[in-house]
Amino acid sequence: MKHVILIGSECTGKTTLAEKLARHFGTVWSAEAVREYLDRKGRPLTSGDVDAIAHDQIELEDGALGEAERMDRTIVIHDTNLLSTWIYACHYYGDAPIWIHEEVRLRPYDLYLLMDIDVPWKADGQRDRPDRREEMHKLFLRELSKIQCNFHLISGTPERRFSKAIELINHLVGA
Repeated sequence: MKHVILIGSECTGKTTLAEKLARHFGTVWSAEAVREYLDRKGRPLTSGDVDAIAHDQIELEDGALGEAERMDRTIVIHDTNLLSTWIYACHYYGDAPIWIHEEVRLRPYDLYLLMDIDVPWKADGQRDRPDRREEMHKLFLRELSKIQCNFHLISGTPERRFSKAIELINHLVGA
């Protein structure tokens, strides 16, 4: 099973592209846990929520993996992963539980698609830092470089992003 992660700062098109790629490849995708968690909680997050968000993220990823295996698929798409949880926790609260970063290294992710910040920012009630996109993007670049993973920047129009992602995934699976 190949795990493809869409990652990056808020409002960069991760969810839209994850859904579209899953349809294209006839597979499943996992949602971003923090969005669902925040909807359930109904009030601002605190550092005390990070563990629960990370556990929810694992559950969503593992659920998508199980479904992809039941469907006999070779690819599963994830709309972010624990690395994003780690980066945002460190950014917002100054620290994060170390087990989250250790878990990133233990979980098999084959391809990271880092979404560029070259698309318009749109408010949606959860997104809150349009003026800090460049800062967040640099944090993602730094962390992806630190873990020495296979990552590629995805930028341009929605069509260009989709086309590039398909090209990279096809290369990953040898198609």
